[in-house]
Amino acid sequence: MSDERKGFVVWLTGLSGAGKSTIASLLQAELAERGRLAEVLDGDEVRTNLSRGLGFSKEDRDTNIRRIGYVARLLARNGAVAITAAISPYREIRDEVRAQTPNFVEVFVRCSLDELVRRDVKGLYRKAIAGEIPNFTGVSDPYEEPLRPEVVVDSERQSPAESVAAVLRHLERSGLVPTPFRDRLLRGEELAAARAEARALPRLAVDARAAADLFMLGSGALSPLEGFLGEEDYRSVLETARLAGGAPLGVPVVLRVDAAGAGAHGRVALFHEGAPVGILQVEEVYDAPAGAEAACVYGTNDPAHPGVAALERAGARVLAGPVTAFLPDGLGPYDLTPHEVRQARAERGWRTMVGFQTRNPVHRAHEYLQKVALENVDGLLLHPLIGETKSDDIPAETRMRCYEELLRGYYPAERTLLATNPAWMRYAGPREAIFHSVVRRNYGCTHFIVGRDHAGVGSYYDTYAAHRVFDAFTAGELGIEVLRFEHTFWCRRCQNMASTRTCPHRTEDHATLSGTRVRQLLSAGEALPPEFTRPEVAGVLRAAQESARPA
Repeated sequence: MSDERKGFVVWLTGLSGAGKSTIASLLQAELAERGRLAEVLDGDEVRTNLSRGLGFSKEDRDTNIRRIGYVARLLARNGAVAITAAISPYREIRDEVRAQTPNFVEVFVRCSLDELVRRDVKGLYRKAIAGEIPNFTGVSDPYEEPLRPEVVVDSERQSPAESVAAVLRHLERSGLVPTPFRDRLLRGEELAAARAEARALPRLAVDARAAADLFMLGSGALSPLEGFLGEEDYRSVLETARLAGGAPLGVPVVLRVDAAGAGAHGRVALFHEGAPVGILQVEEVYDAPAGAEAACVYGTNDPAHPGVAALERAGARVLAGPVTAFLPDGLGPYDLTPHEVRQARAERGWRTMVGFQTRNPVHRAHEYLQKVALENVDGLLLHPLIGETKSDDIPAETRMRCYEELLRGYYPAERTLLATNPAWMRYAGPREAIFHSVVRRNYGCTHFIVGRDHAGVGSYYDTYAAHRVFDAFTAGELGIEVLRFEHTFWCRRCQNMASTRTCPHRTEDHATLSGTRVRQLLSAGEALPPEFTRPEVAGVLRAAQESARPA
């Protein structure tokens, strides 16, 4: 996988004594723990080593800040991290540095003058107030607070560690640093206590889609999300496929409610089919018209599109906020959480793992792509989606039996892992390809296979649109390398699977393979030819089709 990383600048600004240097040092240590080495450009040290001889007039202060900005910019431009800790009192010069610097993150370290005077062991503020020190920022010289900083921390009310955590949350949501994987599903005594609390809270019934999203939020499958999207993130995902901070997501993850649920506030227990599945801390309630979301996410408002149809059936109001999710009862042997998949990968010693998304039984085209990928990576995560799909899709139970048959006879057991993906199918094409890549990253995959019509349905998406959508993202910010595969087919003359890259023969010699075609043949009662799928898989599908027919 590419180790491509974005350089960035964290620009700490605030009055003398507010805590900038302390925060900078702690942030540097936290970034080192995550594998990012950062240089701290401290205001006092810069004046000693880079700006010796400069005074404290506005012109000299501006020159000092320009020098700090220049060094920080060079570091960021070359993929490094710079943390600056300088008063930088004038808004205009800070904005000038921002305009010239890639990935500039302004952090305002706020602290009242009264608190600064109290902290001041050297008595500098008292001397400045008494007129004994001229040009003292915040007393006899102005300090212009940032108008739109990316992060505001209040060092009077927050500990240095809390301030650093706030900065890190922004860096994570911006995709500038990797989000540490966090499994927050409640288990054991914590789960028992939370279920008891849920039964005493106001209740909100949720459908299978919302319950699946809740489980994925709690398990870490949707990191960096910790809850259903607030309005700012929701609008950003619609417009850019990214969270407001810049982290890729693809599709919005929201909790839509009807008029009865729109009045919820505070802590609300979420129930699915009569059982508590989690708790939502409602922090926002906002309107999210289906038409606008459909146009952005699905590229159409056609009610025949299954994703659009599901969206139109849902409520137009959205509840947003962090969630607490409960580990469900009755999980099967393949229902592995992201933590368990990561653990399995580590136990197998796989340095790299490729994920494969499917809502259909694995046919020969799928097998070809997976085995080509396995030539270059250590392990394969076959990760079928088992959440809600279209009514004519083959049921999850049948698909799982097909996967078992295929893996039993045609894959090396030590290099394959079968686990379920609890997500529901949105059929959002290119947007959902982004979403699926983010999910597989959180399950521990280093690579992800994307075909020509990933998550497509019908003719709503251009061929290879799911490939082109990734042109706007780097492997570094996605946290996973996308493997874009050409259309594959069975060549009757080659007597093998091939693609246009490897086969010289005419299209008339090519048998196109697809899940749609498999479903058509099954519905018609026709046999599945061996170039479509393995005979063991065909046998499972045929038996399931026959048992589903009315007697």
